[in-house]
Amino acid sequence: MGVFTFVCRSSGDEWSAKQLSGDLEASAGSTYELQRKLVQASLSSDSSGGVQSSFSLITPSSAVFQVIIGGGGGGGGVAFAAAPAGGGGAPAAEAPPAEEKKEEKEESEDEDMGFSLFD
Repeated sequence: MGVFTFVCRSSGDEWSAKQLSGDLEASAGSTYELQRKLVQASLSSDSSGGVQSSFSLITPSSAVFQVIIGGGGGGGGVAFAAAPAGGGGAPAAEAPPAEEKKEEKEESEDEDMGFSLFD
């Protein structure tokens, strides 16, 4: 797993970035183009897996960009939801059947009153 952190600065119409602890650098006319170049530069250093990235503006003319390669985790709920299926962890609780039972109960209460909303 490789983590690449870049400090990005804008001067006029061009954005430039330098790796915080390393030799990777790039420059481009937009932040989008800069991010694409930095991901490619990071992949040329370490291509061991999937890519995640995060771009955060600090001021209108400076930002931090981080590229994470490999690792297999992260990404909010997606990684946690997929973990039990692939890793054979504890089985997930089945919430939908409990909801269905509750709905059936509510329907039967309506029927007990002797009238329906659709009559």
